[in-house]
Amino acid sequence: MLPKYHKLMGHDVSLIASLVSFDENGNGCLLNASSEYFCKDGYKVSRLNYKKPFEIINRILRRYERLYCLLEIEKPDIVFVHGCQFWDIKKVIKYLKRHQNIRVFVDNHADFINSGINWISRNVLHRVIWRYCAKAIEPYTDRFYGVTPLRCEFLKNIYKIPDAKIELLVLGADDEKIGFNHRNQIRRNIRETLNLSDNDFVFITGGKIDERKNIHLLLQAIIELKIEKTKLIIFGTSNEKMRPVIDALGKSDRIINIGWINSNDVYDYFLASDLAVFPGTHSVLWEQAVGTGIPGVFKFWKGMDHIDIGGNCRFLYEDNVTEIAELLKEICNNPDEYQKMKKSAEEIGIKEFSYSNISRRALQML
Repeated sequence: MLPKYHKLMGHDVSLIASLVSFDENGNGCLLNASSEYFCKDGYKVSRLNYKKPFEIINRILRRYERLYCLLEIEKPDIVFVHGCQFWDIKKVIKYLKRHQNIRVFVDNHADFINSGINWISRNVLHRVIWRYCAKAIEPYTDRFYGVTPLRCEFLKNIYKIPDAKIELLVLGADDEKIGFNHRNQIRRNIRETLNLSDNDFVFITGGKIDERKNIHLLLQAIIELKIEKTKLIIFGTSNEKMRPVIDALGKSDRIINIGWINSNDVYDYFLASDLAVFPGTHSVLWEQAVGTGIPGVFKFWKGMDHIDIGGNCRFLYEDNVTEIAELLKEICNNPDEYQKMKKSAEEIGIKEFSYSNISRRALQML
């Protein structure tokens, strides 16, 4: 999103990336070989092979062919490092030492929930190897951005980056893809397609569904919820363990499972719904929902409360069906409170979590 919007702002943008990508179903995949092309948003992409020999080890350490060479070719004025967890950051530092007028920004997506889960990862990979990489580039870096408050804490406590260089830069929504000017028509079209009335109160959830997302608990809560005209849209793909569970619970006439959808279409389904519900681990869908202006219910995680921008959402504190059902019932039975949530979501959430604004904040020091 940042390259896209920095290109729209008039900058000359090039992206140097690994072979890690996504397939047509949104699942992670590895491309076959290096390549160079211009993407649909108009910026150049250079895909790099992993170094050989010892390719498997170099994938783990993230060592690439031709990285320094490409930096010399591109001659950047600004380097934005997407995650400092790669050994070849030393090649970037070598370039910065020889070109000292370059502005450098580094973002971080690692936290105590999604990274460093086992002992080796936490104490060897992050506290030794990736800390070394982060500290090595620190003298050249204007700002380290954590994309959540928890990820700012990770920079401070695990990588020992000083407070003065750390700032929150949230993930967000691709506002160019959101049909704000046609929201009523989008809402009508999707609801007609799914056989939903305008009076139905529609919850929405989804993503890459594993046990920690707690979507199965939400489905049980929806089935137990004794409120007329409430429905749940669920989208995305389940892993092998959760697929039979989701399929079995999804047989209720109150649950509409639409399966995997294109990432751009998610915004339309948010616009067609009344409340986003994500009762488990964090996903970028949280920020996308807030950026679309839809109120939400989210699992509370310390350091993940940045999505509460003034009453637009409520939090869940326990992993059980009863708490989910009771909170959803409370929201449905209090239309005045719901309207306050909606007002906050639309008036503040859209502005704070739009990538057109986030991309400007990313370069605020220039």
